[in-house]
Amino acid sequence: MSEKIVGAQIDGGSQGAARTAASRLLFATDIWAGAPAPAPEPASVPPPPPAPVAPTPCPVEVIAVAARIAPTPAPSRQWPPQKLSLALQGGGTFAAFTWGVLERLLEEPDIAIDTISGASAGAINALLLAGGLAEGGREAARSRLNRFWVRLMHEASFRSLMLVGGFSPAGSSVAFGPTLRSGQFDPFDLDPLRQALSRDINFAALRAAKSPKLLIAATRIRDGQQQIFRNDAITADVALASTCPPLVHCAVEIDGEAYWDGGFGGNPPLVRLVQETAVTDVLLVQLTPSRDSYVPITLAAIDRRLDQIAANAALNAEVAAIAWAQAQTAPSLRLSRIAAEDSVDGLAQRSSTDLGRGFIRLLHRSGREAAERWLNQGTVAGATPPASGQSTAAASEPALA
Repeated sequence: MSEKIVGAQIDGGSQGAARTAASRLLFATDIWAGAPAPAPEPASVPPPPPAPVAPTPCPVEVIAVAARIAPTPAPSRQWPPQKLSLALQGGGTFAAFTWGVLERLLEEPDIAIDTISGASAGAINALLLAGGLAEGGREAARSRLNRFWVRLMHEASFRSLMLVGGFSPAGSSVAFGPTLRSGQFDPFDLDPLRQALSRDINFAALRAAKSPKLLIAATRIRDGQQQIFRNDAITADVALASTCPPLVHCAVEIDGEAYWDGGFGGNPPLVRLVQETAVTDVLLVQLTPSRDSYVPITLAAIDRRLDQIAANAALNAEVAAIAWAQAQTAPSLRLSRIAAEDSVDGLAQRSSTDLGRGFIRLLHRSGREAAERWLNQGTVAGATPPASGQSTAAASEPALA
C-alpha cells in the first residue's frame, strides 16, 4: 500500500515562501551538499540571573508514528495533485514495479511531472519517462517504457541486467568467479551498452523545454560523494555511470572523473529533489525491501539482506532530514511513498537479477495497482485509504508474451 510520510498543509498563498525557507534550511543541513552551513548570527548576551535556579526535569514526549497508515489528503488541497515530482529508487529488475507505477500515472492527464530524480535502474526509468514526454507526450513516454522493459525480458541476458544495475547495490550477492568479482574483467565493453541505451533514449530530447527537470545520480569514486547530473549534462555515459556495477564493470569516466553506481550515494536523491522542485507534492517509489521477517543463515541470504539494508540506509537518512525540515519550516510539503514490498509478497527473498517474464509481469502489474490505490485514496473527502493489497481497479497490461 502507499505510505504518506508527511502531509501537513498551509494556505496556498504561503506555499512559495515556505518552500524557499525549506530549501534554505535543507541546504544548510544537507550532509550531501558540498558547501558548509552558514555561521549563525551572534546572539545578544542576556543579563545574569539574580540567583541560580535548580533546573526542573522536563518530560520528554515520544511521538510514535504508524509507519504504514496513509492518511487521506485534506479536502482543502486537491487530490490527486496537479503537479508532481518523482523520486525513483534503483533496484535491478525490481524497477519493473516502477514501470507499472509510471504507466498508471501517465494515464492521468491532469497530473504534470515537474522534476524526477533517480539512481541506477531508477535513473533509466527517469530517462525513459522524461525523453518520451519531451518528444511525444504521455503516449510516447508510455511506449518507451513498455518497449524497454519488454525488450529486457526477451533478451534476458547478462547485458540486460547491467543496463538496470542489476548487480549493485541490491544485487551484488550474485556469485561470480574470482576474476569477475574483482572487477578486473569486463565481459562487455561500453559500446554495446551505450548503443542499447541510445536505442530507447533520445538524450538530445532531454534538453528540450518539454522535458521534466532531471536529477540523475552517480557515485564519484575519488571521494565517494554523490554527483548529480542535470538535463544539459546527461548523456549515455551518465546513464551508464549511474547503473555501473563496480564488482562487474569497469568504472565509467566522465570529464576525467570515474564513477560507479549512483545507488551508493543516495538511492534515489531525495533531499536534492525537494530543494530543487517547484512543486510541493513529491512521490517516492521505493523498490528495495526494508522489512524481512526471515533471519538469513546462508552466505547468499546474508549478503542479500545486507545489501538491502545498505541500499536503504541513505534513503532513510534523507527521509528523516526532510521530515525534520518539514516540521520546522515546510508544512506545505507533501511527501508520499509507494513501496514495492507492500504489494509483492516475499519481495525481500527475491533476487533483483531475476529476469523471468512471470516475475517482471508481476512487478509491472503490482506497480499499476499500487499507483491506482495511491491515486484513489483521496477521491472522496474523508474516505479511508484502501487496505494493503486491495486493488481499486483492474490493471491493463501490454503484451508481455
